[in-house]
Amino acid sequence: MALVRQEGLEPRSPGGARRRKALLGAAAEHLLLILLAGLVLVPFVWMLATSIKPADQIFGEPLDLLPDRLALAENYGKALFSVPMLGFMLNGLVVVTGILLVQVAVALFAGYALAKLEFRGRGLLFACVVFGLCVPIQVPALPLYLALAELRALDTYFALMVPFFLSVFAIFLFRQFFKGYPDEVIQAARLDGMTEVEVVLRLILPSARPAIAAFAVFSITAHWNDLYWPLIAVNSMERATPPLGMLLFKDSELSADFGALTAGAAIITLPLLVVFMLAQRQFVRGITMTGFK
Repeated sequence: MALVRQEGLEPRSPGGARRRKALLGAAAEHLLLILLAGLVLVPFVWMLATSIKPADQIFGEPLDLLPDRLALAENYGKALFSVPMLGFMLNGLVVVTGILLVQVAVALFAGYALAKLEFRGRGLLFACVVFGLCVPIQVPALPLYLALAELRALDTYFALMVPFFLSVFAIFLFRQFFKGYPDEVIQAARLDGMTEVEVVLRLILPSARPAIAAFAVFSITAHWNDLYWPLIAVNSMERATPPLGMLLFKDSELSADFGALTAGAAIITLPLLVVFMLAQRQFVRGITMTGFK
């Protein structure tokens, strides 16, 4: 008997249907990510566009993204030289670097102790660390201010940094990372005569670079952009950080010059983008290895 196969009536391959479904799902996911990325990037694109516009075209009609005449040198020149913008950024660099170094130094040993050392009260101490994640800076702000005022330490780099030297988030992050470190390696190092400090500095620290990079991005971003505490602890332009400097910049004679203001915002945003691009790979590895999603 002759078998007649009609075109279009042959059964489709289940594998092919699954591949098409997977491709459609991946395309939908990427489309959603592109749309979300676009929503995130719109304010930055508008900021950059405004920073190169002359004053008469910022709120003109229609609201074009690109101006007829570029005011790049004018706006960025005002942002850099009409106020001590570079001084603000230098202050921010000193503050975020000092905070990060102390936070990492404290969190490395504290996280290692909570993850790998057996001692009485470890669970209670870890519970206190988790509870500390729920306490915002606004809660201890008044006692800290009074203590610094009593010590005559206000309006200094120390006043800007000291409330953040102990980071419970860093302790929690490093503790999660150290939980996955092999106990056999640590035991072998102890048998070789290493002290706990040497174990942390010679074994744990080199392998903890992804976790340090991940935390560094969080810490630098948070304290570079912080306005609340510098607004309390600083009352002069000599110690002003970038956000506080932008506030003083807005209150200056250029308060209506939105081109210069957005140029200043673009200038202080650039270092954060550079930090993230440099630490991007380690940042992703650190987030993955510490169990955060």
